[in-house]
Amino acid sequence: MIKIEALTLEQAYQDAAERLDCSVTELIVEVVQAPSSGFLGLFRKKAIIVATLKKSIAQEAAVTKKPKTEKKTKSVTPPVVEEAAPEQEEHTHQFLNDTMMPTSFVSDQDEELEEDLSSGLDYTADYDDAYDENVDEAEEELSIAIDEVAKEVKKEINRLFALTCFDIDEIDVSVYAPDTLLVEFSGEDAALLIGKEGYRYKALSYMIFNWINAKYNVQLRLEIAEFLKNQEESVNRYLQGVFESIDRDGRAQTKILDGVLVQIALRELRERYPDKYVAIRTTRDGLKYVIVNDYNY
Repeated sequence: MIKIEALTLEQAYQDAAERLDCSVTELIVEVVQAPSSGFLGLFRKKAIIVATLKKSIAQEAAVTKKPKTEKKTKSVTPPVVEEAAPEQEEHTHQFLNDTMMPTSFVSDQDEELEEDLSSGLDYTADYDDAYDENVDEAEEELSIAIDEVAKEVKKEINRLFALTCFDIDEIDVSVYAPDTLLVEFSGEDAALLIGKEGYRYKALSYMIFNWINAKYNVQLRLEIAEFLKNQEESVNRYLQGVFESIDRDGRAQTKILDGVLVQIALRELRERYPDKYVAIRTTRDGLKYVIVNDYNY
């Protein structure tokens, strides 16, 4: 058994055949790592294999070297060629992250997960059971103590962002509606929290919402350097043409809208046309737009 490293699997096979003085077809090969070109020349991986000569070939070579006087015992000697077959069948593999791993490794992980779940270990978020059992009571208390919630969120979120490298002013948290908090970011580096095409804004909005909604059962309106305000104004200007189409034809649909824009458009259209069917539709490519009509079709 030898271990071979090469830039490609083909080269590794050839090197193994040369080392064992046989052809490639006479090898039993286990691929330890598949080659990868990496990204821009970085994280490149070589092909790594473990090769052995087929036992049948090795046995035949050993038999031919025996003296002629031992030929009489060949007929009573049990064949050993087929003994290797079960061993080879047991070694099945799967590719994981460009690396070939034994199937037993993967199945062990699944079995451990099943054992954890059966034993009561849960990988989901750990929420307070008392809160879930008293939702109605908590909602009533929340409507009364929304100002206290805003103060607590303001304290916690400022403590969190004090640890970042961004030069921003104190984050303001106020009550926007009975069930909604307005979180406002401002300062010299506030615009950096928006990111290209608003991707940082979306991520930050997602994280803050999941925190305050799970803990306090409130909604979020996130404003960073007037980004949301500008987006609302832009959508409102665009929707003027959509309003005209709906008033004339009774139905219309928006262009493809991204992220927060589709939510703004949905809200504006539902407020203007409460008696019509207004919903978000998704294309096969995952792009979203809003439709408005009299019926759901």
